[in-house]
Amino acid sequence: MPETAARTAAALRAASSTRDARAVWRALGEHGLLTGAEDLGGLLAALDAHCPAGVVLSVCVQVAAAVPVLREHVGTDPDGPAAKAYEDVVRGNSTLAFAATDGVGAGSDLMGMATTARLDDDSVVLDGAKRWITNACTAGHALVLARYRPQRHFTSFLWVLVPTDAPGVRAVAAGGPLLAGAGLGDLHLDGVRLDRGHLVGRPGRGLVTFARHAATERLAGGLWAAAMCRRVLADTHRRLTTRPLGDATAWDNPAIRERYARCLVEAWRIDAACAAYRASDRPMTTGMLLKVSVADSLDAVLTECARLVGADAFAAGGLAQLRAEAGMFATAGGATGAMLAGIADHVPDLLGEPAR
Repeated sequence: MPETAARTAAALRAASSTRDARAVWRALGEHGLLTGAEDLGGLLAALDAHCPAGVVLSVCVQVAAAVPVLREHVGTDPDGPAAKAYEDVVRGNSTLAFAATDGVGAGSDLMGMATTARLDDDSVVLDGAKRWITNACTAGHALVLARYRPQRHFTSFLWVLVPTDAPGVRAVAAGGPLLAGAGLGDLHLDGVRLDRGHLVGRPGRGLVTFARHAATERLAGGLWAAAMCRRVLADTHRRLTTRPLGDATAWDNPAIRERYARCLVEAWRIDAACAAYRASDRPMTTGMLLKVSVADSLDAVLTECARLVGADAFAAGGLAQLRAEAGMFATAGGATGAMLAGIADHVPDLLGEPAR
């Protein structure tokens, strides 16, 4: 087992509960697994093996996007709120929410954001709402992306580190039984006044920072999906090889073997998409390709495996539930339709790059 995966498994064995996102985060911090030096693939594979999908989601978003945004700006104000929050987060004492998706308009239309930040010499005042935010109901701080100028331009946005217990902040739980443990909710911001030390990065750099770290979040999603596929395929293979069918087992049926093999091909495509992203010098474009590939291939694997295992898929915590939860891969971090529109904008570049 790779080092990070082994260390993560050890941390999870020490956690008070692997179904409690805050307990898992605390254990990871205590074992030094939140500094940014960890291997994302190994970390997420171990989490997927031991924790419900909602708990994995709560960690995935933080380590891939929220924590790196904070870490990037710690050096600019070593005694400021961002530096203090970062230390609490990486030690496992506090969790974090990455609040980009707005409560107004389509989730992928960040230019249409209605959450505003008013700046003066000493403070920033936030008004608006953030929708379907991971850890909204459990985080100590939220990194909030807001508009500080009215122009529909990428320089009109900034990040603010918002304590979730600040006056004017209200979290409302969202969703139902799916993705339990992710702390999903909406954040409402009503005249939230903070001193300017809570700005993270320079005003005008908000969307640039978001785009850079959103691409890494898409890689993390791909690595998690790859681990999920391997786990599900291994379990499905075990079930098929032990289930009687006539005088043999289900695995001995050629039609079943072919259906299973197609799942292996889809899993390979996820691995290939992750490798292509890592080798590319255009993370934004390949990140969109990765996002769509992962969503489609993961759904294909979970759908077919659920059919192959039959009634077992509908057991508590079975594949039917996992498939429903994994539907968020086609929405969270950028809906598939928005990704395809972005991909279409890069047709000349993509067609002009021959296979090597």
